[in-house]
Amino acid sequence: MSYCVAVRALCEFCAKVGDLDLRFTPSPTAQEGISGHQRVVGRRGLDYEAEITLEGRFGPLQVRGRADGYDPRLNRLEEIKTHRGDLARQPDNHRQLHWAQAKVYGWLLCQQRQLAAIDLALVYLDVDSDTQTVIEQPCSAADLEAFFNDLCARFLHWAEQQSQRVALRDSGLQALAFPHGQFRRGQRELAETVYKAVSTGRCLMAQATTGIGKTLGTLFPLLKAVVPQQLDKIYFLTAKTPGRALALEALQQVHASAPDLALRSLELVARDKACEFPGTACHGEACPLAKGFYDRLPAARQVAQAVAILDKAAVREIAQAHQVCPYYLGQEMARWVDVLVADYNYYFDQSALLFGLAQLNQWRLAVLVDEAHNLVERARQMYSASLDQWQLQSLRRSKPAGIGSTLDRLNRQWNALHKAQVVPYRVVDELPEAFLKALQQCIGQIQEQLNQQPAGIDPTVLQFFFQALQFVRISELYDAHFLFDISTREGPGKRSLSTLCLRNVVPAAQIGPRMAAARSTTLFSATLGPRRYYADLLGMPADTGWLEVASPFAAEQLNVQLVNQVSTRFQHRAASLAPIAALIATQYAAEPGNYLAFFSSFEYLQQVADRLANEHPEIPQWRQASGMDEAQRQAFLDRFVVQGRGVGFAVLGGAFGEGVDLPGTRLIGAFVATLGLPQVNPVNEQIKQRMNRLFGAGFDYTYLYPGVQKVIQAAGRVIRGTGDRGMVMLIDDRFAEPRVQAMFPSWWAPRQK
Repeated sequence: MSYCVAVRALCEFCAKVGDLDLRFTPSPTAQEGISGHQRVVGRRGLDYEAEITLEGRFGPLQVRGRADGYDPRLNRLEEIKTHRGDLARQPDNHRQLHWAQAKVYGWLLCQQRQLAAIDLALVYLDVDSDTQTVIEQPCSAADLEAFFNDLCARFLHWAEQQSQRVALRDSGLQALAFPHGQFRRGQRELAETVYKAVSTGRCLMAQATTGIGKTLGTLFPLLKAVVPQQLDKIYFLTAKTPGRALALEALQQVHASAPDLALRSLELVARDKACEFPGTACHGEACPLAKGFYDRLPAARQVAQAVAILDKAAVREIAQAHQVCPYYLGQEMARWVDVLVADYNYYFDQSALLFGLAQLNQWRLAVLVDEAHNLVERARQMYSASLDQWQLQSLRRSKPAGIGSTLDRLNRQWNALHKAQVVPYRVVDELPEAFLKALQQCIGQIQEQLNQQPAGIDPTVLQFFFQALQFVRISELYDAHFLFDISTREGPGKRSLSTLCLRNVVPAAQIGPRMAAARSTTLFSATLGPRRYYADLLGMPADTGWLEVASPFAAEQLNVQLVNQVSTRFQHRAASLAPIAALIATQYAAEPGNYLAFFSSFEYLQQVADRLANEHPEIPQWRQASGMDEAQRQAFLDRFVVQGRGVGFAVLGGAFGEGVDLPGTRLIGAFVATLGLPQVNPVNEQIKQRMNRLFGAGFDYTYLYPGVQKVIQAAGRVIRGTGDRGMVMLIDDRFAEPRVQAMFPSWWAPRQK
């Protein structure tokens, strides 16, 4: 049996030693790195060869990759790296890894061209000064071959282990039966369509209500497709923690039905939730788990690869046993598992780990996007950036050593923008090049300080650094799908300050290529309509399939009542308080039980809840508060007990509007006292104009579709299983409009109250 590995993956597996050290993490963007490579190559002679495809073998192991460049006149092979900061402060194990890559490429070239010796060079380009540092090393082909053979021998042992497991996995997946024997109504149709999509290499958008088992109904067909479609990885991407929990539960059901299945799955969590030493820098002088991390990693990796489901707890247990960082152990194991369960950002973000690994290793992927209606807003956030002038002023007042002059220069450029501001909010068509240049200089100065004294950097400076870095990176993507806006406000001392925002409006150009990069990407949700809205904003391929799964619920299970005598518009809210409180009280008296009442804001929520408490103190109630932590949110949900009684007040679109499972009598009804439309403000009005220009549906794309989607999600909390019954009261006159009702689930039978 043969195995294949990329040069970079081989070197990262075998040649990393010593501490985990992020102090010299080069900050050039991907675009700056590409541009830097091009500049280096452009300065070489006409005979210079760039991007040379190379491959070689060590027994059954095939190693392949592309060397950056080769100068035949000098017989010099170059490994080109871009960086910022003082190169002398680069950790030794970073340099060692770069040499390992150069040596492997050197041997592959010597073998290909029958060279007895070759000069190797690490070429470091400082993207700020545009200066090159070249470090050369002459090598004989015999020495390079010995180095190559040593790396390959060490990797081959691991590769053979993995290959044996994959063979067992494949035979197990081919024999795998659906864990529950019978599919639920609608679940089989969903599973078959997902299987067809991955088999034909197409993307799929699937709208399927809660209750059919979407998680297992999408995951199972991809497991069955692993062997025939030669899939390397399945990514299950979620918007929130409950989605990850459902995916892990589905995988546990698969293993329970097939205990000997050699499938490996991993849950990836955010760094702040995995870190054992919060607030500690990621290097050996500060964190004990970073000290000697790469020396202890092989043993931890060996244990981890034998665990079927590496959830957060399992990764932490192994990391503690081997004294390694659980976050970076998880990142390492991402290379060696079959199913990855992670947040959207791990694949769709600009510097996403899972997308980067897939591209580097040329993995054949199938991607599942759970609760995909959330992806539009999440993607916008990923590709937006803002800077607040108050933060810059605070930094200048603290007079941080070494960067004062660059902060002053940036402030002058910022003030020039500010002086041109004659209204509180405006959209600017062109990006301010002088400001961006000054901002880039600030980034370079702070990066230099980080390299010199990482532990001594003021946290406020570090926060500004990361925000500035994001701003510059997003500026490189700027086009008609973004807004650059400036808003002013009165700061301390009545001084006017401004906020600069690069606001992504349509993430299609960033997200679409990620969809297309996989063998198949399936987006699924209970609210994924209108289809064209999500297809337009997410850049779905033209041949993307569409499936609307028939609901397992009947209209008589959910009593949908429309109250069109009440307006919840802002100007009518005072008049709406008494009738809404009366509607809640009347329904509760007629059918006591647990209810959720949704409102457009915390203020509105409090006003109605206070009115109900004053007029009907006998009705138990509890309220969502702004900024609830995880424990407080759980306490809110714990009030919804079986056969319980009371009303929970929540904000529409918040933590309790979706992803909340309260089956049976834990929740028997919901009141939605808002159409859910985003607030009318200058920003949304600009987005509406841009949407109108791009798609000819400004109001619908900006206000109507996102609003009604939140309403349907909130209503979906009531009926969770085929045996549930309940009611939903939609309180606003606009719910009677045909275009609003056209967006309701087809199985609803709304009636006027």
